[in-house]
Amino acid sequence: MKSVFLVDDSATMLMSLKGTLEISGFKVETANDGDVALTKLKGGLKPDLIITDINMPRMDGITLIREARKMLRFTPILALTTESQQVKRDEAKKNGATGWLVKPVGGAELVKVIKQVLPGA
Repeated sequence: MKSVFLVDDSATMLMSLKGTLEISGFKVETANDGDVALTKLKGGLKPDLIITDINMPRMDGITLIREARKMLRFTPILALTTESQQVKRDEAKKNGATGWLVKPVGGAELVKVIKQVLPGA
């Protein structure tokens, strides 16, 4: 079973995405901001995929992507955000993001993208 680490400051978004992914057969871990997420990663969490929001308090998604990439060089990282500015996309990619999805995203679309970046999912 592939594992997905969801990071978003919206409790509603976390619950919705977690439910969708669990129904689709994924093991899901969550964090409500980048700081908590980084602590979990430093504590040994090694997900098959990270999906993070960009705009969060304490530590934003760009910083999380950059820091996570130092520990998990080959783990796909998707940004899932309301941001649609090309400059933000470029910044995320420069810091190690694998892909970018704009909220709202449907469950079927999200699972399809995950299967594209996670072979065997």
